[in-house]
Formats: sequence, structure tokens, C-alpha cells
Amino acid sequence: MAFEYVKALHIIFMVTWFAGLFYIVRLFIYQRESMDKPEHERRILKPQLDLMAYRLWYIITWPSAVLTLIFGIWVLTYRWGYIELPFMQAKLFFVVLLYAYHLKCHAIYAKLQQGICAWSSGQLRLWNEASTLLLFAIVFLIVAKNLMSMVWGIAGLIGLAALLMLGIKLYKTIRSRN
Repeated sequence: MAFEYVKALHIIFMVTWFAGLFYIVRLFIYQRESMDKPEHERRILKPQLDLMAYRLWYIITWPSAVLTLIFGIWVLTYRWGYIELPFMQAKLFFVVLLYAYHLKCHAIYAKLQQGICAWSSGQLRLWNEASTLLLFAIVFLIVAKNLMSMVWGIAGLIGLAALLMLGIKLYKTIRSRN
């Protein structure tokens, strides 16, 4: 019974972590775009967006990332044999990539809080989709529990990435018309 509770908590914090990752990059986009606004708008937008980013990052996203890790390791203590299975090794590889993504977001966050951003809003939109691809990879691996599905999963991820790129391009085209 304890395993199910620990697993449920792992999933809950994974969901809140991804919610935070999805939204923080949207805030990065708004922060970046606010830099191109007239000074009187920037004076209003920057403090508000900085506060929103701070609260999301430190009250939701970071704690969720840490708790996901704690409960994920705890889940593995109930199923140590999984660590030897190829699907779990692949899943953990993507989890490592996800933590690298999180740390890169932290670097972007820190710079934006200082009013510095080397990224365009378009680049940040593409960056936002990386977490979506990682989510798909991790969830499909843990649900399907085999690497043969991963071959199809990789094909699906490539297709998903292509669709996301097309969606971004379409959005950009529609937005430029308005």
C-alpha cells in the first residue's frame, strides 16, 4: 500500500513540476517581449513579470523538481530491479535531460531577473517545446515499459517536434497579420 502512495506523490509532483516548467518559459517569453516595449510600459511590466516568475520558480517549480526526485528515488527503492531494465535506463536518461533543461531554465531565469536576455522570443518558444518532448519520452517509456516501443516513440517524437514547429510557424504567421 505504501508503494502506491509514494508513486502517487511522485506523479503529482512530476505534474506540478512540468506545469511550472511549461509556464516559466511562457513568462520568459513575456519578459523578453516586454524588453521591446516603450519605457513607461517596461516600468510596469518588468516588476510584475519578475515577481510572477520568482513565485512560480521558487514556490512551485523548484520544490516540485526536488520532491519529484525524492519520491522517484523512493519509488525505485520498492522496485530496485527496474534499474537494470533498458526501458528504465532510457527513462532515467530522459530524466537527466529534464534536470539539465531545468538548470538551463534557471540560468535564463537568473539573467532575466537582471534584465538580460540573449534569447529571442521565437527561440524561447522553441525552447518551451523541449519540455513537451521530454514529457512524451518519459511518460511513454514508463507506461509502455519496453524499448521497442521507444523506436516508435522516437518516430512519434520526431513527428511531434515537426508538428510543434509547424504550429509555432503558423502561430507566428497569424500573429504577424494582426
